[in-house]
Amino acid sequence: MSKGNMEIRKSTREDIEQIMAIFTTAKEYMAAHGNKTQWGDGYPGEEILKTDIDAGNSYVIVNNGMIVGTFSFIIGKEPTYQVIKNGKWTDDRLYGTIHRLASSGIVKGIARACFEYCIKQIDYIRIDTHKDNISMQTAIERFGFHKCGNIYVKGGAERIAYDYIS
Repeated sequence: MSKGNMEIRKSTREDIEQIMAIFTTAKEYMAAHGNKTQWGDGYPGEEILKTDIDAGNSYVIVNNGMIVGTFSFIIGKEPTYQVIKNGKWTDDRLYGTIHRLASSGIVKGIARACFEYCIKQIDYIRIDTHKDNISMQTAIERFGFHKCGNIYVKGGAERIAYDYIS
């Protein structure tokens, strides 16, 4: 399917079933491409999604009326980004963080659409991904994010941390 008209809007509770299906598709894709551990143990689950929706931090990417992607975008300090190893952040100013970016696999350009949307909201963005998530690393780096070092998510798992200043 071609990109058509991609639009981004805040998620609603009516979108939960479709978003959870996208998370499942993303997990299957990651597992098939050598990234079997990034989203384990039921993560991301419905409860965290509801929390994101209720806080106004969950978004869907809609193409020709169909939800084809999702992400969480939060402006403010991310607790897991307070300590960074093997490098440093480019800046200390206010930033937005992208989490739980996932695609249905139906159209290309989901990550780029997310990044372009977020950078219009605030000029400094941070994101992280698993060392085995080569597809996401490629999308992040292709957009122009700068690799900053390593952060550790809740539970202690290491992630590669990036930032982008427009």
